[in-house]
Amino acid sequence: MLQILLVKTSSMGDVIHNLPVIADVLAHYPEAQFDWMVEESFSEIPSLHPAVRNIIPVAVRRWRKSIFSRNTWREIGALKTRLKHTHYDAIIDTQGLLKSAVMAHFAQGEIHGMDCRSAREPAASLFYRHQYPVARSQHAVQRNRALAASALKYPVPQSLPDYGLGHANRLQNTPELPGSYLVFLHGTSRDSKLWPVSHWVALAGKLQPLNLQVLLPWSNPAEENRAREIAAQCSNVQVLPKLELTAIAGILAGAELNIGVDTGLMHLSTALNKPSIAIYTDTDPEFTGVLPSMQNQAINIGGKAQVPSADDVFQLAMRFIQKDNP
Repeated sequence: MLQILLVKTSSMGDVIHNLPVIADVLAHYPEAQFDWMVEESFSEIPSLHPAVRNIIPVAVRRWRKSIFSRNTWREIGALKTRLKHTHYDAIIDTQGLLKSAVMAHFAQGEIHGMDCRSAREPAASLFYRHQYPVARSQHAVQRNRALAASALKYPVPQSLPDYGLGHANRLQNTPELPGSYLVFLHGTSRDSKLWPVSHWVALAGKLQPLNLQVLLPWSNPAEENRAREIAAQCSNVQVLPKLELTAIAGILAGAELNIGVDTGLMHLSTALNKPSIAIYTDTDPEFTGVLPSMQNQAINIGGKAQVPSADDVFQLAMRFIQKDNP
């Protein structure tokens, strides 16, 4: 039985981009078992996949802030001790960063990773027993899949990715929800990636005659304020309470359509096989945009210094909504 440790620690979108590796491997090695090393704040993502046996959380982001703390080194020591108990047939670091390569080196087994021309940080390749060229001119999901294929000696898949999250039994119970609804994912890590509030309001207004409720999740005070500003101007918009990631996943999984900016939750929407429209205003979606899955369609709109209009997004939304609202 093949024992595999996947090392993809952060951020949310990157972790989600690594999920299709599991289905690819299982197609060639059905008995394979997977553990996953991931930043503690994103550990809920791989836990949603039924084939992931053990989550191995790390806290590099937190450890960096208190590198000389006794507690930090105690936690690192505990991580090393835990990893000594399992020998892996393959340790696959798709992160390609120095931090992930160092963490992978704590585990028992031969490490596979990208070569110095392919890794995001070339120095990471020094920690890999096996190094592979992986073209940078492809989507992040395909880079992960290509690396795993090289490491485990099977052809690089050309099919659409299977994220493996179509399992509602792993989704946390959600609040009481409308029968039909859309989700607007309006929050993101940088203000430059935001879509104007006026555009969200206009889009909600265009959806109102279709009798579709719009739900707004949020994760911090700034996002809550923006959600309430949008809702105050729209009769068909509901602001959700603050929720854990697994609860948000359940809400995304039940939506008719999820529309959002450049955020990890948009990638979660595609991983849950939901129709998804991602709005880009400050980044190029070519290499890290939402990618269609085997079961559903995903569309990117906009780009660097390109701000789509509410009508542009509405016209795309109607491709999905009209199927159920003739």
